[in-house]
Amino acid sequence: MIELDETDRALLRALREDATLATGELGRRLGLSQPAAWRRLKRLTGLGILAGRRLVLDREALGFGVTVFLGIKLATKGRVSLDEFERAAGAIPEVQTIEHVLGLYDYRLRVVARDLSDFERVLRRRIMTLPGAGHVEANVLLSEERLSGPL
Repeated sequence: MIELDETDRALLRALREDATLATGELGRRLGLSQPAAWRRLKRLTGLGILAGRRLVLDREALGFGVTVFLGIKLATKGRVSLDEFERAAGAIPEVQTIEHVLGLYDYRLRVVARDLSDFERVLRRRIMTLPGAGHVEANVLLSEERLSGPL
């Protein structure tokens, strides 16, 4: 486990809220100089704690009003490799995440669509034709709250 001091944690919390903050602004917020903030960012990146910054898109504003979580049980594990399934699922633009999980299903996919009829089209034409796709269970997202997690 990597040891972080309170300044490191405060820096990570600030970036979690706004990953676009410049090192000068981060320094001002944390009582550090710009070079000191930059050195800490570089150190955290070098340690693998900061693995990149992401842009969060508003799916609804882009016309994708429906999000569905799919649980997929592979029908033929022996004949279809997991890599083949993941590669085919990753080629579907509406699939936002692919998670290989332990439990009732083999995979959990997050899929976005414009509306329910668009989702049905994606399900029938793309998801159900994935190599090895067997049983599929869908859960429509009603609301979502992002929690910050421990730091």
